Amino acid sequence: MPSSIELIVASHVALKDRRGLEELREHRRRLLEQLRTVSGIDPIRAIERMEEDIKAIDEGLEQLKPPPGTLPDNDWR
Repeated sequence: MPSSIELIVASHVALKDRRGLEELREHRRRLLEQLRTVSGIDPIRAIERMEEDIKAIDEGLEQLKPPPGTLPDNDWR
């Protein structure tokens, strides 16, 4: 059964919503940064989850990447 983030990513991919995926990835990266500075608890499981989420988002973005030669690189990034 797909995880929640996989379902969210699949929805963004189906809608060809690259911006939404990029915003979601940035949000997850900010959460990851905050988790790495947490003290008083062991955030290792949450950190692992955020890293998995970012990987799933990156895979979704890869699916939306235009075929080589159709756009200049600077239009994609």
